[in-house]
Amino acid sequence: MSPDPLIASLSAALDARPDDLPLRLHLAALLLDAGRSGEAIAQIGQALARDPGNGEAQALMQRALAPVPPPPATPPAPAAPQPPTAPQSPPAPPAPAQRPAPAGPDVPPAADGSDPLAAYEQELADIVPPRFARAGDEPEPVTGDADRVYDVEVSGIRLADVGGMTAVKERLELAFLGPLRNPQLRKMYGKSLRGGLMLYGPPGCGKTFLARAVAGEMGAKFISLSIVDVLDMWMGNSERNLHELFEAARRNAPCVLFLDEIDALGHKRSQVSSSSMRTLGNQLLAELDGMEGNNEGVFVLAATNTPWDVDPALRRPGRLDRVVLVLPPDAEARRAILEYHLRDRPIAGIDLRKVVAGTEDFSGADLAHLCETAAEFAMADSVRTGEVRMIEQRDLERALKEVRPSTRPWMATARNVAMFANEGGVYDDLVAYLKRRKLL
Repeated sequence: MSPDPLIASLSAALDARPDDLPLRLHLAALLLDAGRSGEAIAQIGQALARDPGNGEAQALMQRALAPVPPPPATPPAPAAPQPPTAPQSPPAPPAPAQRPAPAGPDVPPAADGSDPLAAYEQELADIVPPRFARAGDEPEPVTGDADRVYDVEVSGIRLADVGGMTAVKERLELAFLGPLRNPQLRKMYGKSLRGGLMLYGPPGCGKTFLARAVAGEMGAKFISLSIVDVLDMWMGNSERNLHELFEAARRNAPCVLFLDEIDALGHKRSQVSSSSMRTLGNQLLAELDGMEGNNEGVFVLAATNTPWDVDPALRRPGRLDRVVLVLPPDAEARRAILEYHLRDRPIAGIDLRKVVAGTEDFSGADLAHLCETAAEFAMADSVRTGEVRMIEQRDLERALKEVRPSTRPWMATARNVAMFANEGGVYDDLVAYLKRRKLL
């Protein structure tokens, strides 16, 4: 569908005057007339967020969310009377049925003498098994240096998109971003563009999102993997997969290499009974040291919920030597996360201050689940009563009674670690946080 120039010009005018409610509602009405109900609902929702009692906005929202009635069926036209005709001879008996031609693509013979079904076999490889299997002693085909296993991404997220986490952002600025932006100072001070940092904290607090934001802030490529991407049933293949991962990061430098759940890949070797897992841990140490290649421009970010299970050798200087605690979002960050997850939903009369006060210890994932649950309650009520309504404060309060913070079990475990296993002051920041919360 070609864009409407009037809608485009009104959208541009609205970008300059976002608080102009009559203009926003006029644009929403035009979008509804054009059949673009999704965009209209977003505009009406923003208008209701600014003025929940606006009658015109509520009427437009009712119109946008109302089901579209099916078009009426056109009755068939009456057949015209036919003049009487002479008696016809009886119809001829039907011809014998023809056998249908077999279905399938028409495969022309190949001009070069190759197998004409090879192209179709390659195209349908994920659906139809191959006609011939490769023998066990036949070598695998060579595919070159292409990154055939790991996806190299370009992140569009910036640190400004991450709510809160001021201390974490300062640590990242000191370790990575500052030296990258100031190459002359980096050269003068001899600061290398290689290093590693481990993020730890409760699940769902944005460690992966933060790693993508670092890649976007640096303008670097982003590669993410977990232990599932590395492990292989054949001896030696896991180590080769890990090496290929680091080689892909080196070819795409500057690159942020994100190792998710590092405790599974680099578990304490003293507690590992499998020789293959010990060998894989040794391969990871060698890759981090750069013994298999130059790691200049490769920034290794690791994330874990249980840093006390990570091999201490991974945290020595030169490897993942910087450890950063990623805590549940504070009040300011919780407000930003709630606004983000409610921005495209029809809301009215939401007291964000009260909701923020009632979501202490909630992770970012918990807050997203809270908004989803409140939307489910409002939608179920609309279906039951037959009258569409907004998401209101009562829906969020009802969701708060059902959704519980998922960080508290982690806090209980972290408290024991901070009390009895804080050798060398590794978890001093965790101890300080628990004391502020009066949990220690």
